[in-house]
Amino acid sequence: MKRRILLALGVAIASSAFAQGTAPPTRLRGTIERADAKSLQVKTADGRIVTLGYADEFAVNEVVAVDPAAIQSGTFVGTTAVPGPDGTLSAVEVHVFPEEARGTGEGHRPWDLQPGSTMTNATVTAITSGANDRTLTLRYKDGEKTIRVPNGVPIVTVKPSDRSLMIPGAKVIVTQQVRDGQVVATRAVVGRNGFAPPM
Repeated sequence: MKRRILLALGVAIASSAFAQGTAPPTRLRGTIERADAKSLQVKTADGRIVTLGYADEFAVNEVVAVDPAAIQSGTFVGTTAVPGPDGTLSAVEVHVFPEEARGTGEGHRPWDLQPGSTMTNATVTAITSGANDRTLTLRYKDGEKTIRVPNGVPIVTVKPSDRSLMIPGAKVIVTQQVRDGQVVATRAVVGRNGFAPPM
């Protein structure tokens, strides 16, 4: 189970290395149109239908909401954020890593959720509460970021699951890669009952 969590979070939430001789993995966000034993179809926000095969190591993980109180000083988290007019980073989601995944993808980097977004995976060292938000101080090996988390922003974690979640209408983030000229899905992070992975 530890390995499955690390694989899911390490790729779905952090930048990952790619295998020698293959293209780097990319993320595909959308809604499952069809899934069977041989292939997967995902409809993207712009209406494209993308068909993928499965990598041998294909794994499914479920994204679930957790209580915001799960974020404490010392917690290892990841957060997608966007800069405001003054440059202050404002979170659009926070994901809480299980303890066994501490250190996964540690650092601060550009992210592809929306233009200008970033991903920071780091340890919470301070929390300041306000009327409409909380401010997190996040420390990683090469630096520190201060990120505002407005009330109502999704707070989630990821846990191992199986292909039973891969049903039409499910919201999904698929990690895809071109291998031997074919596009394959290596992992999927899926929401249950219409819940969309926010990262």
